[in-house]
Amino acid sequence: MENNSSALVLRIYLSSTDKYKEGLLYEHIVLKAKDYGIAGTTVFKGILGYGASSVIHSYKFWEVSEKLPLVIEMIDSESKVAAFLAIIKPVLESVRYGCLVTTEKTNIILYKKGMKQDNKTGK
Repeated sequence: MENNSSALVLRIYLSSTDKYKEGLLYEHIVLKAKDYGIAGTTVFKGILGYGASSVIHSYKFWEVSEKLPLVIEMIDSESKVAAFLAIIKPVLESVRYGCLVTTEKTNIILYKKGMKQDNKTGK
């Protein structure tokens, strides 16, 4: 990705408890995106939300289970995001309780890579 270039944002709305095989679906998607080389991915945890099922899920500190709405957001070139979506679409279509997937064209203003921190020296 380059500064002052166009890109595509992919957003996947699902639940924090959605599973894929033995693990969590959102973790599977993020790891796949990393392996595929997507420029950046972030998972946002919501405190209140509902989807097509109309079941409201919310965060309350006294609840043991944290079934919360999540948004996975990733960004890269339009062609790379489209190709990645084609790979994970079968997984998303298999989600038992449903999900929502959207894309949005955007412009990259600044994409600056940081320096990795040395864990031994802290620098």
